Amino acid sequence: MAQRVELEAHLAALLAVDRFKDYGPNGLQVEGRAEVRRLVSGVTASRALIDAAIEAGADAVLVHHGLFWRGQDGRVTGWLRERLARLLAHDISLFAYHLPLDAHAEFGNNAQLGHRLGLAADARFGEQELGFIGGAGNLGDAPGLAAHVAHRLQREPLLLPGDGRPLRRVAWCTGGAQGYFEAAIAAGADAFLTGELSEPQAHIARETGVAFLACGHHATERYGAPALGDHLATTFGLAHQFIEIPNPA
Repeated sequence: MAQRVELEAHLAALLAVDRFKDYGPNGLQVEGRAEVRRLVSGVTASRALIDAAIEAGADAVLVHHGLFWRGQDGRVTGWLRERLARLLAHDISLFAYHLPLDAHAEFGNNAQLGHRLGLAADARFGEQELGFIGGAGNLGDAPGLAAHVAHRLQREPLLLPGDGRPLRRVAWCTGGAQGYFEAAIAAGADAFLTGELSEPQAHIARETGVAFLACGHHATERYGAPALGDHLATTFGLAHQFIEIPNPA
């Protein structure tokens, strides 16, 4: 068992939340009961995850994508009302960590995706140093990397193969980090993995010869929250369960 305030303080220090400029608040987003015995982790604070957490008897939910984002108009209506109503009715706390969970060197989405793919970062790049880059090992070329990703993530990536060069350096940044492609190229990458593709990256891949793999926003970001949840369970003696809510994005 842990006190809610203990968890909040531990996570703030561990993830260095104060150093990030982010799109929403990191930390405790909804205050529930003071004592936490059972923790549920997930990728996004969707209604499906919240309902599953209620069914599991959770005292707190830990996610990467929380409820509140820059640009919302502030009204508690519709889907936001439904999610909040469930959390408040069952006295469940919601902890959400966006960029801090992407960046953490051990429990973060990028670190955990690299571990899943057998990639070890030896440098960082991009704004707020969110991007990871390291040696390609024996992955060979871009089609070989795409096949490896499909096997490890159980999802076929969208591949822009570049010029077919042998891979020496691979860069990655989970989620919607397609805007990091140019920074990855500048850092020396022969291939870049992220979650999503926007129109400009197709041209950049053709013109630079650097491969681009869009591997799915959810698919690349489903490893950080359970790793962090396991850490909290070990540190504080909590029961922890990761609940996967499938998402095609």
